[in-house]
Amino acid sequence: MSSDQKFTTLTADGQVKTASGGSTNIGPARVTYIQATGVTNIKLYDASTASGGIVFESTFGSEGLDLYVPGNGIRFQNTIYADVTGTGSVTIGYTG
Repeated sequence: MSSDQKFTTLTADGQVKTASGGSTNIGPARVTYIQATGVTNIKLYDASTASGGIVFESTFGSEGLDLYVPGNGIRFQNTIYADVTGTGSVTIGYTG
């Protein structure tokens, strides 16, 4: 059995890419997992910039936190833009 689950890591604001440091934007997609450490706050937008409504927002501490999103995940119909505050990293699991 194969899985279409993929992961990417980011450390700064920007459109989320299919690979850490890559050039291909993710979207459309469903976010199924978010792990962060050292990040004060993360906001995810269904847009190519930090505009429009925030689809997901959370605050993480220095100890880190893993979030498994139940069901089909958080749907992003277009693409994913991440607004990351802090000096840590964020790993996102997604399908699509």
